[in-house]
Amino acid sequence: MRKALIVWGGWPGHDPDLCASMIRGWLKAEGFEVRIETTTEAFGDPAIHDLSLIIPIYTMSKIEKADALNLCAAVRGGVGLAGHHGGMCDAFRESVDYQFLCGGQWVAHPGNIIDYKVDVTKPDDPVMKGLKSFEHRSEQYYMHVDPAIEVLATTTFTGEHASWIDGVVMPVVWKKRYGAGRVFYSSLGHRAYELDVPEIRTLMTRGMLWAARE
Repeated sequence: MRKALIVWGGWPGHDPDLCASMIRGWLKAEGFEVRIETTTEAFGDPAIHDLSLIIPIYTMSKIEKADALNLCAAVRGGVGLAGHHGGMCDAFRESVDYQFLCGGQWVAHPGNIIDYKVDVTKPDDPVMKGLKSFEHRSEQYYMHVDPAIEVLATTTFTGEHASWIDGVVMPVVWKKRYGAGRVFYSSLGHRAYELDVPEIRTLMTRGMLWAARE
């Protein structure tokens, strides 16, 4: 049985406890044994090197450098990493090691909660197969991203809330390699209920399975 670790905490506005519970259920349905922790020290545990998958749900906050480096080493050795929204890519803003691992960092969501479109750019990828572009109402994440990511879906900014980014095409869903490990990320899911949007639930579940070490 593959083993997964979910670590949740940090800013409560992203419903980290509810998201952790939901994702735990999805992974258990896929045959994973799932452990949940609520402190960043969990990333420093040597035992994480034996896991199949790690899910961070920890907006903002801080991580000790040794813990971040241990997490990076685990993924570099083959452990999968997957997550969503600020729980993964607005975590540990001071840790460049962690940001290099994830492939991107949130910097703004102009207009806050708005209507926008998610465009599927790789419909033949196993994570996105059968999914069509869809409208969504939430935070439209503007991110600084690693050029090495493989982009699976994007969104285009209108400039209504920040004129200088009119027409900017921003990655929304991506995957990447980090050493022997696989990393998956979706910027969707500001609140827990958004994870139940059929397209979001599907791509998240597939993305976690893609990232997980066999």
